[in-house]
Amino acid sequence: MALYELVDIGANLGHPSYQKDLNDVLDRAKQAGLSKIMVTGTSEKISHECADLVEKYPGFLYFTAGVHPHDAKDWNDGTLEALKKLQENPSCVAVGECGLDFNRNFSPQDVQKEVFAKQVDMAVKLQKPLFIHEREAHEDMVKILTAAGPSLPPAVIHCFTGTVVEAKKYLEMGFYIGLTGFLWKDRSDNGVQAGLRSGEIPIEKLVLETDAPYMYPKINDKKIPKEIKSLITPETEALHNFSSFNRNEPCSLAAVCELVAAFAGRDPKEVAKITTENAKKVYKLE
Repeated sequence: MALYELVDIGANLGHPSYQKDLNDVLDRAKQAGLSKIMVTGTSEKISHECADLVEKYPGFLYFTAGVHPHDAKDWNDGTLEALKKLQENPSCVAVGECGLDFNRNFSPQDVQKEVFAKQVDMAVKLQKPLFIHEREAHEDMVKILTAAGPSLPPAVIHCFTGTVVEAKKYLEMGFYIGLTGFLWKDRSDNGVQAGLRSGEIPIEKLVLETDAPYMYPKINDKKIPKEIKSLITPETEALHNFSSFNRNEPCSLAAVCELVAAFAGRDPKEVAKITTENAKKVYKLE
């Protein structure tokens, strides 16, 4: 019996590492309490693949369709129409993953900005939520989203790894913050752990995600304080053993939930309830 009901708002289940045993991966996710998983579309091609994948698991898997900043350089004349068509699919719940990544710059920054702005415009016209990636591009991100004006739909800054000050700006703009297993290793004075401890990153504005197969939460790391580690339940730990740095799985979302609760000084059942309600509301998953 799962301890919580959880929604994973971002898992890259089209990744080749899941090809052989996806059904087992999804069974473990259900054992961990996941009632819904959003499969992340990061390019025109991958968004189409996500649409095909989720068809086999209706009511459990949903998908997003968009172009990641890394792939912005591949945007062409037909991309916008292809994404619009995908957005008509009832299982497509958001525009994205889209955004800006000035950390790795796999696409030129001006191209990233132009492609992101086009997808924001599409989300505004369709009134579909935005699933946003941002790395070291906070100011430009705020500019583009502010320019979209008051009709901007709900937005989630997914896999947030920034500072408390940046989080507060996003919250002030009405956005939700997506947290992943990144939490275990962030020990900066002004990062996610600090924001949860101080309440400046409030549970009430969070959604949870694994970003599987990435962002593995190393819950047994010796640098995690004992009082935090002691709050991870045996049930969660047992399922968590199926995840690793080589391949994180959606079943590790229970560990993310318990870590968030531990750092925030809240009951994990309450964290699960609030974040699940937020995800269902933002992405209209009912």
